Amino acid sequence: MLKILTAPHPVLTTPATPIEKIDRKIKRLVVDMEEALVNHRDPQGVGLAAPQVGVSLALFIIKPNPSVETKVFINPKVRSITGDPQKKTKKNVKAPDEEKMEGCLSVPRIWAALKRPRKAQVEYQDLAGEKKIEWFSGLEAVIVQHEVDHLQGILFTQKCLEQKVPLYEEHGDKLERVKA
Repeated sequence: MLKILTAPHPVLTTPATPIEKIDRKIKRLVVDMEEALVNHRDPQGVGLAAPQVGVSLALFIIKPNPSVETKVFINPKVRSITGDPQKKTKKNVKAPDEEKMEGCLSVPRIWAALKRPRKAQVEYQDLAGEKKIEWFSGLEAVIVQHEVDHLQGILFTQKCLEQKVPLYEEHGDKLERVKA
C-alpha cells in the first residue's frame, strides 16, 4: 500500500506536473491511491493528492463519504469560486471542537477553521480522459480547493498563516491551540 507522506517532505511544497497521457500507470496509481485513502484511519481521509503519496502529478481523488464512489480529478483547475466564507461574529463564535475544522493527512493531528468559499467550479479530466466542468458546494467544495492547493505545492497550514487563523493540535479527544 502507498505511504502517505508528511510535512516537511519537499514533494508536498512543489507544484505538480500536468498529466499528458492517461495510461495504465495512471490508472494503477488511482487504484493504489484509493486503497491508501479508504484504509487510512484516525482520521478517515476524504481526499488525497498524488504528491501526498510521493508522485508529483496533477491528480487527486475525493471520497467525502465512505458510501459514495471515489471521484478522480486529472489536471484540475479551479475556474471560479463563489460564496463568502462563513464569517463568525463574537455572538456566534464556537469552541474549536464544535467548528468545522479542516485537516490534512500530510499534516497529522493539526486542524484549523480555515475559511474557504462555499462553491467552486472546477475544470478537470476524469479517468477516461473526458473533460468536465463542474460546480461543487459544501464539503466537496472545501475538499477540491484543498486538493488543488496540494497540486500547487500549498499546504493548508500556509493558508492558515495567510488568513491568520489559529492552528489546533489534537491531543486525545481535545484540540489545543498551537502557540506561535
